[in-house]
Formats: sequence, structure tokens, C-alpha cells
Amino acid sequence: MKKMSLEEMVQKIDESKKVNPLDLSSDQDLSIALMNLVSLEEHFFFSGAKTKQPGFYDLINVVRNMRKELMEKIVDKTGAQGNEVWCISKHLLAASMRLYEVGTKAMGAGNKADAYKMFERAYELYSLFWGLNMKMIDLTGVKEMEPALYDVATNDKKPEKEIQQQMTESKSTVRKLGDWVKKAVNCCIE
Repeated sequence: MKKMSLEEMVQKIDESKKVNPLDLSSDQDLSIALMNLVSLEEHFFFSGAKTKQPGFYDLINVVRNMRKELMEKIVDKTGAQGNEVWCISKHLLAASMRLYEVGTKAMGAGNKADAYKMFERAYELYSLFWGLNMKMIDLTGVKEMEPALYDVATNDKKPEKEIQQQMTESKSTVRKLGDWVKKAVNCCIE
């Protein structure tokens, strides 16, 4: 991920609003619906496997087709990396939903610390979804990124301090995206 200052992020957000003036609160609702549609696809699969009733498998395509149609409203599939963004977006939403569900189960079991960690991770993935789809994440150099643990030139393990620095920079970018999502994607605006 390209390191972006908060000012650059705000500028990029403003530019994206001018180009594509979407109602982000409506898009947030749609993104949550998409999470649930992916979960339904999974549920029909597991129900079919458990019950051995093929009707559940048939319902997968009904829900999948609806999810694909609705996803086109907020995920741009065009461009050189369109298919990758599409697939990654689906998995970001699915993983976010699953982590949220793990968090709610931990909360129900009285384990607030684990629940809060899961909620934080779910929100980080959700923020990455919006960062990716609002084109706030530069994907041009993603293929060339060197592995975090090893130096490409020498194939030696990087010093622990350098690895920690990379991890901190990555987390701060995700946190900035999360802060942006809190401000820009306000589901409470009618």
C-alpha cells in the first residue's frame, strides 16, 4: 500500500465525490447487504452438505446472481485490475462479516476482550474494502512489493526493527482508512 497522508486522503475523497457522487450511507447499507448475501451463499452450501438436499445447492446461484448484480453498484470491475478488485472486495466483505460474527459469539460467551479484537479486525477489513473501492489504495506497485520478512536482494531476514516499522506503517494506513469510513460513511444520515 502506498503511504498516504491524511491530507492526500481527504483530497482523494473529495475528488472521488466529484467524479462519482454516490450516497455513501446508502452504499454502506448495500455493503452490509452484500455481506449477508455472501453468508447466505455459504449457508446454502453447508445446509446442502448437512442435509443432502440438493435444493439448498440450487439456491446458491439465486443468491449469488443477486449478489453479483448488487455488487456492481459499488464495486468497479473495469480496468486492468478490475477482476482482482471485484474478487478481493467480495472476500473483504465476507471476512469482515465472519469476524463480526465471531466477535458477537465471544461477546455472548462473556469474553469481551476477544470480542473487541474481532470487532476491530472486522472493521479494519471493512475499511480496506472502502479504501480499495474509493480508489484510496494505490495498487500499481502491489505486485512488486517485497516480502515483509526478507530482503529481496540478499534473501536474508530483515532486522526485527524494520519489520515492526513496516507493520506499524501498514496498520496506520488501515486506521486512517477506518477514520475516513467513520466520517464519510454515515449510516445515520437519512
